[in-house]
Amino acid sequence: MRLDDFDYNLPEDRIALRPASPRDSARLLVVRPGAALELEDRIVRDLPDILAPGDTLVFNDTRVIPAQLNAKRVGRGETEPEIGITLHKRESGNRWRAFAKPGRKLAEGDRLAISGLERKALYARVEEKSGGEVLLAFEAESQALDALIDAAGVMPLPPYIASRRPPDERDREDYQTMFAAREGAVAAPTAGLHFTPELMDRLHARGIGWETVTLHVGAGTFLPVKVEDIANHRMHAEWGEISAETADKLNETRARRGRIVCVGTTCLRILETAVTRDRKIRPFSGETDIFITPGHTFRAIDVLMTNFHLPRSTLVMLVAAFSGLERIMRAYEHAVESGYRFYSYGDACLLWPDPAALP
Repeated sequence: MRLDDFDYNLPEDRIALRPASPRDSARLLVVRPGAALELEDRIVRDLPDILAPGDTLVFNDTRVIPAQLNAKRVGRGETEPEIGITLHKRESGNRWRAFAKPGRKLAEGDRLAISGLERKALYARVEEKSGGEVLLAFEAESQALDALIDAAGVMPLPPYIASRRPPDERDREDYQTMFAAREGAVAAPTAGLHFTPELMDRLHARGIGWETVTLHVGAGTFLPVKVEDIANHRMHAEWGEISAETADKLNETRARRGRIVCVGTTCLRILETAVTRDRKIRPFSGETDIFITPGHTFRAIDVLMTNFHLPRSTLVMLVAAFSGLERIMRAYEHAVESGYRFYSYGDACLLWPDPAALP
């Protein structure tokens, strides 16, 4: 398929710059593909009435780190350039892969001084460089490094928000889900942002369970697709984990005819990585670079809750694979016309699968 197949027009004023307050007051577009496309305008706090007892929600428990750093190259001369660093994948305790801007100002062996620290200096060495991507070796032990990054960094808001306002202290809470427990993401699993303790209590009272998996979302999620034939696109790998206990509970949900409801495309991607051909979910720990496009057969999940995604992005390709390209484009058109708020801090949709995408 061609990249243009996944394009749509979005007025700039539809891009949400802050989340809904309270979080579960966000709008929810319910999309049930069938003989005729059925669209229903609801709100997130309606979920207990839409889902059924015996269903199990799956959340991503990754925690976003303040992964955007400001640095200055040091050691080459009197005038050293400032460099923007976005960490996106931890390779070891003190080594991170990162995007550097402007990357052309850096070479292997360069030393960077990280800005924003009052009492202790932090330096990093460029070990590898490929275009705008670098491998940085920080001059600090792992535990100390985490604290220094937390002090010096800012939350890595997506470009479509950061280009319109700077990150602030409020984003440290807003851009984190209530399930965040395992540090390592540099982008939020944004569908989970809509949930509150009160909503979880109501879901529990309805007999709807929940489990967590981990997928440390990388900054590669924001990289544009640059090839016209999407079969030639390559995803950045991300690390994730599904425990044996979680796999067992999700398989039990299926055995009693409950549905697995993924909250976010990150959960979907790791579950689809770990599922077998006979629809059993296996424990998993490692990297996944799964790229889901129309034609994919979904074996791990039954319903998907997700935010609205950028045109021509890998995530709009994923939801088109799940619910059908024509249906998704019609649903997005309805959302634009109806004033839904888009992207990371925006509203959500609840998607049923296209029967053609199932085994």
